[in-house]
Amino acid sequence: MSTKRVAVVGGGSSGLACIKTCLEEGLEPVCFESSDDIGGLWRFKENPESDRASIYHSVIINTSKEMMCFSDYPIPAEYPNYMHNSLIMDYFRMYADHFQLTKHIRFKTKVLQVKQRPDFSRSGQWDVETENSEGERETKVFDAVMICIGHHCHPHLPLHEFPGIDTFKGKYFHSRDYKTPEVWRGKKVVVIGIGNSGGDIAVELSRFTKQVYLSTRRGAWILNRVGDCGLPLDMVITRTLKTIQNILPFNTFCSIAERRLNQRFNHSLYSLQPKHRLFSQHPTVNDDLPNRILSGTVQVKPNVRKFKDSSVEFEDGTVVDDIDLVVFATGYTFSFPFVASHVLPVSNNKASLYKYVFPPGLERPTLAVIGLVQPLGAIMPISEMQARWATRVFNGCNKLPPMAAMLKDVKYKEEAMAKRYVTSQRHTIQVEYVDYMDEISAIVGVQPSILGLLLKDPKLAMSLMFGPITPYQYRLRGPGNWAGARQAILTQFERMAKPMKTRPSDIPDAKRSLTRFLVLSATTMGLAAYYTRSYFPNILQDLTALLDRMKVYLPGQ
Repeated sequence: MSTKRVAVVGGGSSGLACIKTCLEEGLEPVCFESSDDIGGLWRFKENPESDRASIYHSVIINTSKEMMCFSDYPIPAEYPNYMHNSLIMDYFRMYADHFQLTKHIRFKTKVLQVKQRPDFSRSGQWDVETENSEGERETKVFDAVMICIGHHCHPHLPLHEFPGIDTFKGKYFHSRDYKTPEVWRGKKVVVIGIGNSGGDIAVELSRFTKQVYLSTRRGAWILNRVGDCGLPLDMVITRTLKTIQNILPFNTFCSIAERRLNQRFNHSLYSLQPKHRLFSQHPTVNDDLPNRILSGTVQVKPNVRKFKDSSVEFEDGTVVDDIDLVVFATGYTFSFPFVASHVLPVSNNKASLYKYVFPPGLERPTLAVIGLVQPLGAIMPISEMQARWATRVFNGCNKLPPMAAMLKDVKYKEEAMAKRYVTSQRHTIQVEYVDYMDEISAIVGVQPSILGLLLKDPKLAMSLMFGPITPYQYRLRGPGNWAGARQAILTQFERMAKPMKTRPSDIPDAKRSLTRFLVLSATTMGLAAYYTRSYFPNILQDLTALLDRMKVYLPGQ
């Protein structure tokens, strides 16, 4: 039987994962990348390219290296925990070189059309038409297609919502066109949108400009990259904590977390506190925004009512004159123009996909969309897990359920998302990192078995229960298991600490205290869940009293 050929559209992080998983499953990948390099979103270019995401020079990722790496290739220990985009590119190149992926990529080749063959109901094959940099077109037959173009495709610039913008005398552009702050020294700037890009750009500009006004409709809860005990925030989240989150009522868990955030700084005092709950919106991660507000270089304002000449009027009636620049950090929309709309329909920034991967209406499951999610966590391990599943579907090792069951799952996820999140175009592809990884890994057969490990390898089991939920966990067993996964898990805190150990010190290593912190955190939250569910629902009116009652159960009391 001949080897199945798979077309991979896009050479970013998702595309690299797809090439590798195809090779692991005995498939022949051919990746089409329209630019001249790998990296996708994370490759900085001074001049943005059409229909491609573009980042600014200073971008640093919001997920830590141990949580964002591919599951069988840890990021070097000496790399910082939160990496600059240039280091992310270095990691992608190391990954591509190590697994010899680049030879499977056709650079400067644009996919024009992905079309079902006449015998698709029998063969499941696709005609893929491409065009190279010389304008030469060709069409090849593929047994399957993996689309990896992400969701930062087209800038969302809703100018119709801002009366007078056509008469505005200053300059305005979408955040994708922002690159560096120096050219705006001494100017007055309005940034519209308080997502991660809006917050970062406002902070960076505020170090050079005369004044920055950060305009937000709803406000936002602000998370810090630096968690308790100085750990990266996403390494504090454990399986035990996630279990407790699932036990506690949604509003209760939000209340506890919001109280913690307000202990760092009062969101209401800083004009940031929204009406929605913490976990009802994709969070904004920004370590510096509170300081810039406190120092007055950033002022938080409500939504813009209208523009007039060089003035901006906000919905609270305040007017700011002599504005030089407006940055619209208003997000992106996605589309798949090379695929027929009846094959892969997109409406209101929403694609109805089975578990965010497979179109449920196809006669043959040979088309997969990889990386079309916005996780509360890292995207790279999720794309990799999706690719591991998709390639096993392509080669027949995994089967999809009947169409009715897939449509039911799609509907359930859409309803759950609508119930939890505030209405927004960005809240159409939200997933919880751990829940989603466990869901897909269970299908593939690689979900870690903690109960089994408690008997065979208790040290490893404790790391899985009380340590960070790093991607290595999904290489411990099943298809594609990696012999180095156990060691990678047991040494993850060493790699986390390595880049910070830059000065000789006689102070004992803090490894034990970190472990104790994670266990105590889980214990505290567990007792909170126990009390909430069983005995003292009214105590939630005073969380301080709740913590006082729990102290007797904690070690050392």
